[in-house]
Amino acid sequence: MKNRILLVVFCLSMCTVYSQKRNYLLYTDGNISNFKEQIKVDNTIKSSWEDQLKNADDLVLKGKYKVADCQVLGLAYRMTGDEKYAKIIKKILFNYISKETWESQGLLNRTPSWKGGLKTSHTSFFTSIGFDCIYLYLTKKERKEIAEGIAKVGIKPAMDDWLNANSNIHTFDTMGHNWWSACVYMAGFSALAIRNEVTDAKSWALDIDKTATEWVNYTGSVLQNKPPTFDKDGGFYESINYASYGISQYLFFRYAFDKVYPEIKQVDLPILDKIGDFFIKTTYYVKEGKPMTVNFGDSSLFKTGNACVTLLWHLGYQNDRYAWYINQTNKGSDKEGLQLDTPNGLILNPVLPNLKTDFYPNLATSHLFKDMGWATLRNSWDKDATMLAVKSGFTWNHTHADAGSYILFHKGKNLIIDSGNSSYGNPLYTQYYCQSEAHNVVVFDGEGQNKKDPYFGVVNPGSLHDLIEGENFKYILANATGPYSQILARNYRSFIWVGDVILVIDDLLAHKQGKFEWLLHYNGTSKRNGLDLSIKQENAEVLVRPLFPETFPLGGLPHDFPEQMRLEKKLGYKDHYPENKEPYWSISHFKETDRTKFISAIILKSDENKDNLPIVKRFEGKDFLGVSITQNGETTQVYFNLLADGRLKHRNSIINMNGWETDAYLTVLKFKEGEDTSKYSNIQEFFVGHGSYLRRDGQTLIHALSKYTALVENIKSTPKIIFQGQRTTILSLYSEKNKSSVSVNKRKIKATYKSSDKLLKLKR
Repeated sequence: MKNRILLVVFCLSMCTVYSQKRNYLLYTDGNISNFKEQIKVDNTIKSSWEDQLKNADDLVLKGKYKVADCQVLGLAYRMTGDEKYAKIIKKILFNYISKETWESQGLLNRTPSWKGGLKTSHTSFFTSIGFDCIYLYLTKKERKEIAEGIAKVGIKPAMDDWLNANSNIHTFDTMGHNWWSACVYMAGFSALAIRNEVTDAKSWALDIDKTATEWVNYTGSVLQNKPPTFDKDGGFYESINYASYGISQYLFFRYAFDKVYPEIKQVDLPILDKIGDFFIKTTYYVKEGKPMTVNFGDSSLFKTGNACVTLLWHLGYQNDRYAWYINQTNKGSDKEGLQLDTPNGLILNPVLPNLKTDFYPNLATSHLFKDMGWATLRNSWDKDATMLAVKSGFTWNHTHADAGSYILFHKGKNLIIDSGNSSYGNPLYTQYYCQSEAHNVVVFDGEGQNKKDPYFGVVNPGSLHDLIEGENFKYILANATGPYSQILARNYRSFIWVGDVILVIDDLLAHKQGKFEWLLHYNGTSKRNGLDLSIKQENAEVLVRPLFPETFPLGGLPHDFPEQMRLEKKLGYKDHYPENKEPYWSISHFKETDRTKFISAIILKSDENKDNLPIVKRFEGKDFLGVSITQNGETTQVYFNLLADGRLKHRNSIINMNGWETDAYLTVLKFKEGEDTSKYSNIQEFFVGHGSYLRRDGQTLIHALSKYTALVENIKSTPKIIFQGQRTTILSLYSEKNKSSVSVNKRKIKATYKSSDKLLKLKR
């Protein structure tokens, strides 16, 4: 009789356990079911799962584990139900809640003591996943004890440091903008995990949810030189690495909140509509290997926004380009990502639509993140295409003293590089990696930005302006004067990209005479051959050709040509490996001066043009410099008006350059190869950079009362104008025939025609 009673009690208790329902945070019943279905049909998923299960079994066998192992053990338990995994998680949890603190000693030693930093944040995440996964395995008493421990050692220290009005010591920009999201939203994630055991947990989660609006809208600090958290187009200034980390921490919380309280509407954040595209636009896609990203600041070349876009997908932000991006970036085992070689990446691997093999994002190939001073320009979305990335923005925290710098990807390789970073504890992090000399900038007498800028921030940040993208023409202007203002009065860098040639035009003025140096960091091998400096990695190669103030010597020894450009090899340090030195180039002119212009051509070699490279030549005249580029049956002439470089203030910078009359800073004219370049009727397209008019032989080609930057394509047939200037502008455009409208920035604008002047008048 006694045995029968015990059996009944046991059966009833087991029924109670299995009848309990849990709204899990990440490892939901739905995600487990989807994952099991994926294993059946996808060998890659199956192989990754087998690897994770083996990792979990090894932990059981060896008996050595860390708190982060709650993830793989939790996955194994939720997938198999085998209690051997749950037992280890329980052991880890009781071990960690017995500790006085989860924070590092370094932060605890500060005054006041920081008790809720990143180590607490990470531990809160791991313990909460473990607790959530084995929730039904634990007894009611065990749940209560563990939950109260997580609240005591994880949640409350974070809330006391970051949120509570009577105790908080931090704000949105303490330690940069990613700490807030990591520390606060992981506390919120943990509060969701213990909602049934701790009475206040739900109210904590609700309060934390409401902070998101203030976090994303933080506008920066004028007095402390700190920038806003987000660019209006979804960028996060601290780097791709910290964008991925900081944003994903919030999205983990938002996703878990939705699973736990689907009936409660969370705060509406319009910026979430744009974050995915930020990562898509700053990634370089390759045929072989992993995609690379714009690694300005404290990032890594292979760090992506995979975790953010995957979580956005689960939150309902779904479109074909997000699906495409996830497919490009889900391979690997980034510890903070959601790749397929991670437990969380497997369980959150979404079921994506089948896309055509030739699918590419329906996005412009160039984009300016104006608020944060980043831009990416690419010639197509094809894999192994060419992408130029430019930065001229903030310097502080995880951003470096690199205003005006750029990097270049070509044929699947990162050829012109950012020097990257090292561990923060290495002295070279501050002494080299954060400094101007580790980037592709101009230095003066060996100096760049103030070496204290990475810590104190820059009062006058750099900026990017006037992105223009045509069919076969791109332009952007970088203003790096502010960050260099202690040594330079002008530091402007223009990029003109025509076909297979990118011109880098530096307009420089110092407060005194000295030596300007043009720095170039590269991957692969590099050597000079005549006028060109080759940068080559495997089958990818570009040629860098200085044009002004002089070229390299065409032949002979540099000693015999002291008036030509000088090339000096310097030694820096390898990205993430400061123990390894890495060469880079300094290009300079012998003449010390306070004003100079560097114009350099980057020639993109390809299989198509390797036997017929673009012909790039320099020319000059009174008060102007010029470059001629002939390629693919076209000749492009680029004019740089020296009178427009700030030397004239109360007079307009009018000039006649080989018969072309203008006040523009830069003028670009494109003709068919072999045609007379002195006839305006032969122009195929033209560009005016910061000018108000262009005339030839008495004929006005374009005119407005204010200065603007504009590209005019298809001038002879159906003109298209890409225009950057005043909102209200009356623009006159040359035309042989009357046209009822003209495309301006992809919008049809009505036109009136004056036949006597051959001008169309457009009112924007």
